Amino acid sequence: MKWLLSVCFLILSLNCFAKLTIEITQGIDNPTPIAVSPFTWFGKGIPPENVSDIVSSDLSRTGMFKVMDKPEDMISTPDIPEEVYFRNWRTLKQDYLLIGRMEPIKGQMNRIELKYSLYDIYRQKVILRESLIASTAGLRDLAHLVSDKVFEKLTNMRGAFSTKILYVSSSFDSGNERFRLWVADFDGARPKVLVNSKEPIVSPSWSPDGKKVTYVSFESRRPAIYIQSLATGQREKMTGFKGLNGSPSWSPDGKKMAMVLSKDGSPSIYVMDIATKQLKMVGSHRFAIDTEPQWMPDGEHILFTSNRGGGPQLYKVNVQSNKVSRVTYDGKYNARGRPVPDGSGIVMVHQSRGNFYIARQDFSTGRLTVLSDTKLDESPSIAANGSMVMYATKRNNQGVLAAVSIDGRIRYILPSKGEDVREPAWSPFLTN
Repeated sequence: MKWLLSVCFLILSLNCFAKLTIEITQGIDNPTPIAVSPFTWFGKGIPPENVSDIVSSDLSRTGMFKVMDKPEDMISTPDIPEEVYFRNWRTLKQDYLLIGRMEPIKGQMNRIELKYSLYDIYRQKVILRESLIASTAGLRDLAHLVSDKVFEKLTNMRGAFSTKILYVSSSFDSGNERFRLWVADFDGARPKVLVNSKEPIVSPSWSPDGKKVTYVSFESRRPAIYIQSLATGQREKMTGFKGLNGSPSWSPDGKKMAMVLSKDGSPSIYVMDIATKQLKMVGSHRFAIDTEPQWMPDGEHILFTSNRGGGPQLYKVNVQSNKVSRVTYDGKYNARGRPVPDGSGIVMVHQSRGNFYIARQDFSTGRLTVLSDTKLDESPSIAANGSMVMYATKRNNQGVLAAVSIDGRIRYILPSKGEDVREPAWSPFLTN
């Protein structure tokens, strides 16, 4: 019972902030040198977005690239193939070069064509070339798409720069606390309020297609689970039972939702058919507290936290057979499990020497690896490409969001400006 009370305390202790930025704290030892020449703008005035700066920032934030993007450091600033002289970039010890240009499309109001080329300097050849079109308002999205393309070409891993994040903030207005659910670009840019409430908002998560979100709101004085459309803002109350209604998690096919309900006694895992709202209890244990469900990528199992073994550990249950098996054994506390997208392992909150860290357990070896280097880490959420884990932590006694690569080599902080941040949720890959 003490464990459940501490969980509830963490859920209710929300002090968050609205806008985020990224500060890299650790990268790999030998990042790949790449030059990003300023993209030339052929329209009137200044461009709606500085695309080359956005791409440079995206690549730099991975910790995997050392980006040259200042014109004063370059011998030339080409924007067409004929201006690329490989010897200049070899002299500057660059492995790759990205060039580009943008121009309004004649006869099409607010439409812009962007052309870019990526060069391998030492092989002296273009390895990626593309022409893209976007609206003026969509130019930032196009910049993130270019980053995705370049990243995938150079790493053989799909980029996640076009994804978004959810997070919760709180602030005081005339002495009254307000809670807000935000959606923003992965780097914290373009934040937008989805929900504004005087009561706490917790446990946000994404639908598999990225078009809806679910969360728990206390606006009716007790927790209730809601689904909300990002496009229209329309929302639907899914549960409002007496007691606990929490931790909603969409199934991979988007047709079901796992959740925690205490309507029949102790907190237990339920699966709801979203269309009919019919409920099924899974993995129940007479004397256990079960919480924090997450669907596994196979759509057949749910990962959850339970104290049925004497302390919080991770288990999984087969939704059809109701068979439960224990997943974690290393340490006395493992909770808030999140499956890696490719099904190779899980990320969790792991207690070691009295501190709480983000850790990964590999299914093939059973090995548990601590990823974070802070001490009060919680609420992990994994990027759609499985490369990074975002989580909530403390910095100078302040709640902030942080991220660490799945191998622990790359870390960055999303600093706040005097307020706390909690409950990050990274989106799936998004399609327009």
